[in-house]
Amino acid sequence: MPEFQHRTVLLDEAVSALAIEGARADGIYVDGTFGRGGHSRKILQSLGERGRLIAFDKDPQAIATASTIADPRFEIVHDSFATMAQALQQRGIRQVDGVLLDLGISSPQVDDASRGFSFRADGPLDMRMDTTRGISAAEWLASADEQTIGKVVRDYGEERFAVQIAKAIVAGRTIKPITGTRQLAQIVANAVKTREKGKDPATRTFQAIRIFINQELEELEIVLDQAFRQMGQQGRLVVISFHSLEDRIVKQFLASKARLPQPDRRLPIRAVDLPQPELKLISRVKPSDAEVAENPRARSAIMRVGERLAVKEAQA
Repeated sequence: MPEFQHRTVLLDEAVSALAIEGARADGIYVDGTFGRGGHSRKILQSLGERGRLIAFDKDPQAIATASTIADPRFEIVHDSFATMAQALQQRGIRQVDGVLLDLGISSPQVDDASRGFSFRADGPLDMRMDTTRGISAAEWLASADEQTIGKVVRDYGEERFAVQIAKAIVAGRTIKPITGTRQLAQIVANAVKTREKGKDPATRTFQAIRIFINQELEELEIVLDQAFRQMGQQGRLVVISFHSLEDRIVKQFLASKARLPQPDRRLPIRAVDLPQPELKLISRVKPSDAEVAENPRARSAIMRVGERLAVKEAQA
């Protein structure tokens, strides 16, 4: 099997944002998306002797790569990051010092035609991040009704031609099962009458089906809440997203935790007793021009960082 290269986006910036220094170097950190290990290896370089890193990934190829890391401070979990709370509990971990989530798909997944994520080279229409479980995109397209397909393409792909695309897919599968990436791309191209400059007409549809098949947005909402609950005081949450749907969820979650709760103005409350926000917004970072020039896939990345604040216990 060929080895596909992956350039980790915002590598230095993301690990720096975890603030692994001083006493925190001996803390516990989570890499929710191991990928090909760029962030994990960088985190391990910063960890102290008593530090610990728990990484997650659904992709069997990522797990195989992780198994080559011979470091007693490191452990890989073959599962979705949405299982983080349970996995940490099973390991006796009550609090962590930082969580890093690098969302979306990795370059090796895109470049490997056999995974079915891209239409640039013909391959089986799979799209599963974890090829050991769940149904493939081809299996779903073979059975989903037109309304469901249209809703997925519209909601997850933000595609204005979703209705036309769904009709074309349903019509196309009556002639021949849709099992290949270029086959699907051609069906979409025939249904989309106008094209965005520099973008293939199938781009949004492929994004939508991939997100749906892997339940990416649902799992993101789950892991954000779990990560926040697992973090101790001054714990850092670092999230790198690559499209507007992901970033909107991350932005709204962080804002909700950073927002100051509003007490009833009619009640006499001392300033010292006023409710406090649970999280402090640290930064919003985009890749430099130099990084985008070297790695064009980084151009849409946005990194958001929040820090867990001390939660004041209610007085008796």
